[in-house]
Amino acid sequence: MKKEKEPPEIKERMISNPQIDLIEILKDGKLTVLVENSTTTYFYYKGRQMGFEYEILKLFAEDLGVELDIKVVNNLDSLISFLNSGEGDIIACNFTVTRERSKVIDFSESFLQTQQVLVQQKPDGWEDMKEQEWKAMMINSPDELIGKKIHVWKNSSYYERLIHLQEEIGDSINIQGMQGDIGGEELIEMVADGLIDYTISESNVAEVNKQFFDNLYTDVDISVKQKMSFGLRKTSPLLKHKLDEWLIDFMSHPTFRYISKKYFEKKHVTNHPGIKYAYLNSSSISRFDQEFKKAEEYCGWDWRLIASISYQESKFNPNALSFGGAYGMMQFMPNTGPTYGVYPNSTPEAQILGAAKKLKADEKYWKDIPNEFQRKKFALASYNAGRGHILDAQRLANKYGLDPLIWDDNVEAMLLKLSKKEFYQDEVVRHGMMKTKITFNYVRQVTERYLDWVTIYD
Repeated sequence: MKKEKEPPEIKERMISNPQIDLIEILKDGKLTVLVENSTTTYFYYKGRQMGFEYEILKLFAEDLGVELDIKVVNNLDSLISFLNSGEGDIIACNFTVTRERSKVIDFSESFLQTQQVLVQQKPDGWEDMKEQEWKAMMINSPDELIGKKIHVWKNSSYYERLIHLQEEIGDSINIQGMQGDIGGEELIEMVADGLIDYTISESNVAEVNKQFFDNLYTDVDISVKQKMSFGLRKTSPLLKHKLDEWLIDFMSHPTFRYISKKYFEKKHVTNHPGIKYAYLNSSSISRFDQEFKKAEEYCGWDWRLIASISYQESKFNPNALSFGGAYGMMQFMPNTGPTYGVYPNSTPEAQILGAAKKLKADEKYWKDIPNEFQRKKFALASYNAGRGHILDAQRLANKYGLDPLIWDDNVEAMLLKLSKKEFYQDEVVRHGMMKTKITFNYVRQVTERYLDWVTIYD
């Protein structure tokens, strides 16, 4: 999300009353939270604001009766100074409680306990090996890190932990301290891409990212369990008291357990085991081929392309549930499905027709794309990620001399850049960071499967 300038009332509040506490927040009607773009704190998914910490603080703000104002901090080294200068009221960024941080800020009640883990890439060809074979080729104990190069944010608890670990194992680790303008999830992606060998992450963040990068191995613990909390100014004792009181109560509610499960336990798509919806035989793709053909009559998309989308989304499962709350065989979000007549209990026919309506609307949105197949690729990308991120990639393509009207090797190339801070902090980008490879692979896999099916199924 593009960082906006502070509204005038915030600047006035900072100047006239640097001792901002709960009374001032209630008077302003706004709780300002400093966040990082990450899959556990705050991000956009199919046009919807999401994040484990975001959802908690959104409910807290609702309880206070104030607006939740999100400010994405581009350089994490600035978090504490921004907080203490009054640019925000709370820090939310997978912040672990440390002795050094506690000297300059306060922490809320802990809402999560997690431990640091080593993030490393599985060896080439691991898919064809037995698990014990490729695991034997990995770092499996902290004392094996002697001499290894590990990239971590320098002002993080990871860096502190590695310094202490050197003393414990009695030898040196090659610690590469990174500036705060490179995010922890960007380092995880760099490990997955083989650009760096190792990084450190909280176990909950690592587990989420393993859903996106199946070549990561994160089973080696580096620390004992640590408390994760929100950061607050020492001059905001009333806000801290109110938040602590609210968190203690909230964590005993089913809503908190649901949010935790959604982000840290639920897989990308949950299918019902033992039920087969795909046929993929010589004559049929699925048990819903006739419904896909009816959808083609409505929207003009080849029924085999619509079927390929459904296969990618859910393997044709009408009851599929996914991360973020998407439901059904076409994976509609709760805030989008009703627009197209699709609800969690809708029939398969209604789900497929709803998808046809959305695909038709998405293609119409990209009407300026002259080539029909390229236009459909833009529609597929926005179906998967939401239009905002695709518009960001288009603007980047235009800025960097690529063709914003061609998906292949142009807009898709800039889409891949949106996982890197250098690009998602660009002034032309308005929707922040995204897990780019998901949408990049989505478009390629859906279209490649469709082209294969065209040669097989009439």
